[in-house]
Amino acid sequence: MRAATKASEAVAAKEGASAFLPRLRFADGTLEALKWLAIALMTLDHVNKYIFHEASTIAFDFGRVAMPLFAFIMAYNFSRPGALERGSYQRSIRRLAIFGAVAVPVCMALGGLLYGFWPLNILFMLLTAASVMLLLERGNKSMAALVFITGGFMVEFWWPAVGFTLACWYYCKRPSWLSLGLAVFCCAALAPINSNFWALAALPIIFASAKLDITLPRSNWLFFYAYYPAHLSMIWLVRHFLTM
Repeated sequence: MRAATKASEAVAAKEGASAFLPRLRFADGTLEALKWLAIALMTLDHVNKYIFHEASTIAFDFGRVAMPLFAFIMAYNFSRPGALERGSYQRSIRRLAIFGAVAVPVCMALGGLLYGFWPLNILFMLLTAASVMLLLERGNKSMAALVFITGGFMVEFWWPAVGFTLACWYYCKRPSWLSLGLAVFCCAALAPINSNFWALAALPIIFASAKLDITLPRSNWLFFYAYYPAHLSMIWLVRHFLTM
């Protein structure tokens, strides 16, 4: 009886501590605006990288914010009640696999990859994170850990990016200091990869945007998936003609 009482008190204390943390709720239009912001920053970064050879340090710095925004948006959508029952994970995993594979040839053509193909593009990073979330939802923790370790090695931004996505997912499900701390840690851990700490700028953007109510119509899902290989292909074509 005493053990049960202590356990209840511990849970209550934990919930009380987490009560100081904001529970993130986004209007659909605001979440759409975040997607467009992430796309704009990613495009700016890729144009600067592949056409202008990273001549603009400002464009490079702003570009570091794109990946955490994409990761958070996916994590937030998966944290919604009923996501597993609606098949949201499975649909996203299929789409990420298809469009990630479509983007591989153009990523290889643009260059800058080790062994010609490694690491795999950001869509595979999101695919890895989504797969880990699905396995955790199904209670398969050992397989989730295996996918995290092996998948994190193969994808762009590596384990810090996958870890950040998972931390955001946990926080959106139930805010806690642990999940928030892990999100900050993983975001900061991107610094050796990004050569700066600009990824952390995504966090205040996310928390501030939750207070906004932006009216913006939702775009078709196909556009956001197809945009990744499509814009890289356009960049490759422009660079090809510029160097002819």
